[in-house]
Amino acid sequence: MSNGDLALEVVRRALAKIRGAGADAGDVMLIETDALEARVRREEVDFVSQARERTLGIRALVSGDAGFRTAITSTSDLSLEAVDRMAAETVALARATAEDPDAGLPDDGFAEDSPDLALCDDADRGVSVEARIEDARRAEAAAWSTDPRIENSEGSVVSSEFSRIAYGNTAGFLGHYESAHHSLFSEPIARQNGSMQRDTWMTVARRLSDLEDPAAVGRRAAERAIRRLGARRIPTCEAPVIFDPMTARSLVGHLATCLNGYAVYRETSFLGGRLGEAVASDRVSIIDDGRRSGGLGSRPFDGEGLPTRRNLIVESGRLRSYLLDSYSARKLGMRSTGNAARGAGSAPSVAPTNLWLEPGESSLDEIIAATDRGLLVTELIGMGFNPVTGDYSRGAVGLWIEGGEIQHPVEEITIAGHFGEMLAAIDAIGSDLMWLGRIASPSLRIATMTIAGE
Repeated sequence: MSNGDLALEVVRRALAKIRGAGADAGDVMLIETDALEARVRREEVDFVSQARERTLGIRALVSGDAGFRTAITSTSDLSLEAVDRMAAETVALARATAEDPDAGLPDDGFAEDSPDLALCDDADRGVSVEARIEDARRAEAAAWSTDPRIENSEGSVVSSEFSRIAYGNTAGFLGHYESAHHSLFSEPIARQNGSMQRDTWMTVARRLSDLEDPAAVGRRAAERAIRRLGARRIPTCEAPVIFDPMTARSLVGHLATCLNGYAVYRETSFLGGRLGEAVASDRVSIIDDGRRSGGLGSRPFDGEGLPTRRNLIVESGRLRSYLLDSYSARKLGMRSTGNAARGAGSAPSVAPTNLWLEPGESSLDEIIAATDRGLLVTELIGMGFNPVTGDYSRGAVGLWIEGGEIQHPVEEITIAGHFGEMLAAIDAIGSDLMWLGRIASPSLRIATMTIAGE
């Protein structure tokens, strides 16, 4: 019997046991993970970590007069006795909780297919610790050899993770899939005239063969650190602000926070109740697609067994959809968008799958050349965004532009505005869409923001 079949058998047993203990409905998730991480600093291996985890999560739903009573438990003990005991205890806990009229499994529409989404490469399973450490060594060596001003390093970190997810519920759905996640991250430190600057570069992919060359990662990180030397503050002003792909994706993430169904029904999003309205520049279209081949957020079904799908979130500036699981959808009188996310020991929640801003046709260099005076942001600091009001204020690091050319690095500044006004003021979108996680964006320019400096 394969590992996948064994995982499904554990899920089936737990489902049968909660039914036998009196649950009216429920679901079970088993997550098994093998992970490797290592860091190299200069030529020395700083640490190596290997971990194998498996967690079984059980959710029991017991009917009451006003809705379901719900309890969730989890365990790493998969012995038959432990699974049976946990199932019975979960049902007993559920009987002691308050009723919720919106709780429950999805009504219907569970995934019926299992497409190949290129979530892992079986050949990568044999990757050795030594091979991944060598990748980190190559990145470190390249970073140090890029420029003599690279005098230190926070290290180059590699990771590889393989996961198996099995999920089933009492409505008849049972499915499983396997996925992988590999990364390489480098963070060198440059020094000049007593000033020190650091910067980073990274690559992330489902398959090892899709990662950038380690030496290229190290060189890119070093070049980014070198270009920050001599950074200074600038006078407070209002000017166009360009976000590079690494920082622009944070804006898409903030938008996802505002469109989360839980934030909408709790009235903690300034974009609640605005479906069909213009919420951004007509240049802006945003898509969430859980079935993008090789996507870092791809999966055949969501945390409730519903099929993932392509959702058009913003179309030419108009809000077309929220991100919903079945609970938030019931609260809003809508249907799930297949965006339920769940850890083994937690209730379903909402999360994007692969969420991105559709790229434009201009390169970042062309956007810079078309900017007479402004700021290119290369790093954001702090968490200064309020989804309730839309107020946005974050520390920033970047490069100052005059006459369409980069003049000097900038630090110790703050950029601020109202997030809704920022979305409406996007007047240029680059062609350089870059994936470093589940959320991605090309570079973009906001026509004007407040830049607080000296």
